[in-house]
Amino acid sequence: MNKATFGTICLLLGLFIGIFYQCRWDPPSSHSSTTQQSDREPHVVKAQMTTGRPIDPVTVVSTVEEATIKLFEMSAPSVVYITTTSQQQDSWSRNIYEIPSGTGSGFVWDEEGHIVTNFHVIQNAYHAKVTLSDKTSWDAEVIGFEERKDLAVLKIKPNSALRPLPIASSFDLKVGQSVFAIGNPFGLDQTLTTGIISALGREINSVSGVPIRDVIQTDAAINPGNSGGPLLDLSGRLIGVNTAILSPSGAYSGIGFSVPVDVVNWVVPDLIKYGKVKRPVLGIELVSQQSIDQLNLEGAMVLDVSPGSGAAKGGLRPTRRLGNGDMSLGDLITEVNGESIKSNNDLLLILEKYKPGDQIRIKVIRDDRPATLNVTLGSSL
Repeated sequence: MNKATFGTICLLLGLFIGIFYQCRWDPPSSHSSTTQQSDREPHVVKAQMTTGRPIDPVTVVSTVEEATIKLFEMSAPSVVYITTTSQQQDSWSRNIYEIPSGTGSGFVWDEEGHIVTNFHVIQNAYHAKVTLSDKTSWDAEVIGFEERKDLAVLKIKPNSALRPLPIASSFDLKVGQSVFAIGNPFGLDQTLTTGIISALGREINSVSGVPIRDVIQTDAAINPGNSGGPLLDLSGRLIGVNTAILSPSGAYSGIGFSVPVDVVNWVVPDLIKYGKVKRPVLGIELVSQQSIDQLNLEGAMVLDVSPGSGAAKGGLRPTRRLGNGDMSLGDLITEVNGESIKSNNDLLLILEKYKPGDQIRIKVIRDDRPATLNVTLGSSL
């Protein structure tokens, strides 16, 4: 082999080896990189379009859940949001202006525009406004209230958005029964909370200081702003008006109270018709409870008797000062139709069971001796 041929072979062999190593170790060219990136782009776009996990199908349908949803959808349009204002005078200019004073809940009673709420929601309010579920707001007039039951009735202009709540009774309620509260806690409108009746027959003090008896206790969350809203049964019927909570902090702690619907159903019609409750009355003025307690007595003592009243005709004797300056105590009422009377509040609450014109049998202590009288009840109106 001559030198020229050997040189040519070595040159070709070196060229081959160089090409082989370049293809194996060199990075891809910019053209090939662009081509491969463009090949991956459709996959990147697809991944972006399917971000997150796919939606799984519903496998369990709860009839209780469906019933709760249906109840809220049917009842919420009957619940209203109440805002009140009060008047304040500027100390420098002496100008009088309105300022926000409170919020609460209420519900539609009838298609004439009557709204039921708590008395303490509108107490001392200069102006009240009612916002319906359709977000329309209406000026409201207070047409009546009963502070002893913490109930009040407002009146707005009749309109097509008014949907009265159906009414139930409260005498046959059971502990453990499911209940639902709809209201505006902390100004958050159309809020639903659920729970059970945790106790019955509770007693709470009203604004006037007279106890409200047979109150419903519930563990459904009731917070400031829920006052005046409805407590409903599983059928969406009104069984109570949410009125108070038991809480050291002022917020929900597991115990709330509602005025039973049986009380609401006899108070509200009177408030609509008369502006106040038409009560049966004896026609007497009572000695203060503090004075009776100081005498270590149990009962309701008569201080004065109205002339011509049922008490006067029935022979009840008032407290009198004798000619020698001594005090002759009036009759101490201890029983009405067989029901024991231990305080002034007992007498007031028992009389609520009767109507004007009813005759009752009263047992009294007079001059340390028992006596029985028959008295016909009069009317507060």
